[in-house]
Amino acid sequence: MRTWENNIRKIAPYVPGEQPNFPDMIKLNTNENPYPPAPGVRKAVLEFQMDKLRLYPDPTSNLLVKALADYYKLGEDQIFVGVGSDDVLAMAFMTFFNSHKPVLFPDITYSFYDVWAELFRIPYERPALDTNFRIRKEDYYKENGGIVIANPNAPTSIYEETGFIRDILEHNQDCVVIVDEAYIDFGGTSCLELIKEFDNLLVVQTFSKSRSMAGMRIGYAMGSPALIKAIHDVKYSYNSYTMNQTSLYYGVQAVKDEAYFKACLGKIIKTREWVSVKLKDLGFTFPDSQTNFIFASHGTVPAEDLFAALRAENIFVRFFNKPRIHNHLRITIGTDEEMDKFLNVLEGILSGKNS
Repeated sequence: MRTWENNIRKIAPYVPGEQPNFPDMIKLNTNENPYPPAPGVRKAVLEFQMDKLRLYPDPTSNLLVKALADYYKLGEDQIFVGVGSDDVLAMAFMTFFNSHKPVLFPDITYSFYDVWAELFRIPYERPALDTNFRIRKEDYYKENGGIVIANPNAPTSIYEETGFIRDILEHNQDCVVIVDEAYIDFGGTSCLELIKEFDNLLVVQTFSKSRSMAGMRIGYAMGSPALIKAIHDVKYSYNSYTMNQTSLYYGVQAVKDEAYFKACLGKIIKTREWVSVKLKDLGFTFPDSQTNFIFASHGTVPAEDLFAALRAENIFVRFFNKPRIHNHLRITIGTDEEMDKFLNVLEGILSGKNS
């Protein structure tokens, strides 16, 4: 080995969901919204002044910060925006988790958490979910250097009530607690109201799921002014211009159209509920989903076999070859037409396997 290779930071990277591009494919593997962004976003695309692209964007992201602050009835000093919630969360890890005590997050959750911990050399522990894939809050009562909870959790789809989060906060007032609410709009209630009581709570959300803008990469954090100032200080020490002109401009329009936002959520939730009934009829079991996906396991056919058979039909779902969840598929909710085709193909696969 050459000497300089000894100094390379080696890490097992996060593996994102496959991004296939086939005619007539059905893509149900990365929890994208099946519906287009709000009409106002389309209008903004057509009206965008291209000359702005020669200029640096506003490093404070003021237009979008103000729109979000108005929407959530927060101060502008309580909002931080970044390049998708991944960027926001990575900045938060870098900013807040710097003690020698381990950060805590579940053994089955968003698999980027342990990657960031390894990357930034943060000690961590992963308390195991129970046999029903639920968090045991008592596991988070011990001394730690911070806590991260995805609520609803991914890939399990399980949501915990605000009182559950409050209990964890009450037991952890000397560290930063991050609640990752990427899927909160599809079920349950945000714990955002708790930031009034707990100045160590950071709530992270995204435009990628419920607002149909995964391609624009917009995420944001909400918390006390002290937390937001700290994360801004790290951002400005790393890259002042993280948000591009178009993301800021289009993001504002997405926030403004509440009626369209609610209508899309309603369609996805309605589809999720009837798909859940059909999957149960086909022999699947799964937790009650409060997200835009279902985390399902079949009673007799291995998940890996179903994944491969669906893929052969250009239908893509997510398969995790990991302990405890290797017999589950994560199935994103698409349009009614997409889910009809998915279920018909799935039924045919199962009939063939069972014949």
